[in-house]
This record gives sequence, structure tokens and C-alpha cells, in this order.
Amino acid sequence: MSSSQIALLGAIAGFTIYLGLPIGRLRRPTPRLKAGLNATAIGILIFLVWDVLSHAWEPVDSALGDHHWGSVAANGLVLVLGLTVGLAGLVHYDAWTARRRKAAVPAASDGPGAVSVAGPARTSRSQAGELALMIATGIGLHNFAEGLAIGNSAAKGEISLAVLLIIGFGLHNATEGFGIVAPLAAEGERPSWLTLLWLGLIGGGPTFAGTLVGQHLVNETLSIAFLGLAAGSILYVVIELLSVARKTGRKELTTWCILLGLVLGFATDAIVTAAGA
Repeated sequence: MSSSQIALLGAIAGFTIYLGLPIGRLRRPTPRLKAGLNATAIGILIFLVWDVLSHAWEPVDSALGDHHWGSVAANGLVLVLGLTVGLAGLVHYDAWTARRRKAAVPAASDGPGAVSVAGPARTSRSQAGELALMIATGIGLHNFAEGLAIGNSAAKGEISLAVLLIIGFGLHNATEGFGIVAPLAAEGERPSWLTLLWLGLIGGGPTFAGTLVGQHLVNETLSIAFLGLAAGSILYVVIELLSVARKTGRKELTTWCILLGLVLGFATDAIVTAAGA
């Protein structure tokens, strides 16, 4: 199989994310449906945090077993730095955007009726949109690392493994699109098709880019760095979505749907696990 064919299959694996994105176009979802979508997304993202960290920790764990202390220190530091930038970086970014929104509200309230109608609605949509963008970005970082794995396998001549990874990641990415649009559905915001197009490119495009890079660059440290960034950013989003879930007051529904999301994550990862990735 040629490198161009591997790259094409890598692109397909990434862009299956578009299969889940149209859910964000649902008209007037009921409160139970919105709560269920939000909770299922939490379950999927919790699985992703575990999946990403387990892959990032493998080189460190292997170095520990072989007593290669230099590799343990270097890779461990890269992982911690990636987690810190991904998690703490988004916390500070969110605080910065919140201050900007707060400063913009008085300006938006000029004129009769502007505060009660235009201001709050615009702020709510902005928060949901930013959260969806953060999810797409975190998933994109994760998918870049997945693309690296596909490209690395092909570069080593392990074509059957590369194909199995493409199938497994493609199935997995189909559920990730659902997780991206969950905050928009929870807020009752219906994104345009153009918005979904951009969110899909941000979340799924890096799989294709990673496949291209991975065929020419086999670098363990780079992979760990991207996995750490992905884990930190996804963990931040999980914290935000849990806050949204608590406000719904639907504890039983939330619990079962989080469990459903976890099961979906493990189920779609089964082929990758069977391939020994």
C-alpha cells in the first residue's frame, strides 16, 4: 500500500467525526434530551482522558521497567508539561475570555431593552460555542497523536496494523463528533453547517496531518507531548460539562448516560485494542 493511500485512509479515519456532528442541528431538543446528550458526551470524554493518558504513560512505564532513568525523567517531564499547559492553560484562557465578556456587557446594553434581550443571549451562545471549540481542539490534539501512530506503523512496514488502526480510530472518531456538539445542544444553540464544518476540521483534520507526519517522523517525545496536551484540555472540558450536568438536576439520567458514553468509548476502541495498539 502506497504512502498516498495510507494518507487517504488516515483522512477518512479523521473525518468520520462528521458522522456525529449533525446531532447539533436538532431543533428544540427537550430538557431530558439535552441533559442526556451532555452526560453521554461526558462519558465519552472521560474514556478519552483514560485512553490518552494510558498511551502517553506507556513509554514512561516501559522505561521504568528497564531502569532507563533518563528516559523516565525526560518523558515524564514532557507528559507533565503537556498536561499542565492543556489544563491550566485553558483555565487561564477561560478566565481571560470571561473578563472580556464581562467588559463587553455594559457596551452591549446601550439602548432600551438591549440587556434583557441581546446581551445575555449572545453571552450564552458565546460560552457554548467556546466550549465546543475547546472540545474540538482537545480532540484534535488527541487525533494528531492517533495519526502519528497510523503513520509510524506504515513507516515501519506494519501495513495490517496501520489499517486496523485506521478502522478503529474511524469508529472512535464518529462518537467524538457527538461530544463536540453536546454543549451547543445543552444550551439550545443550533450551529450552522459552516460552524460544523470548521469544528470537524479542527477535531478530525489532525488525524490526516498526523498520518502524513508519522510516515516521515517517528518521535516518541513528540507523541507524548501531544497526548499530554490532549489529556489536559479534555479533562478541563469534562470539568465544565460536569458543571452543566449538575445544573440540570437530573442525577439518575446523568449517571446512566455517563455510563453509556463510557461503554461507547470502550466499544469503539475494541478494534484498536484487538490490533495490539
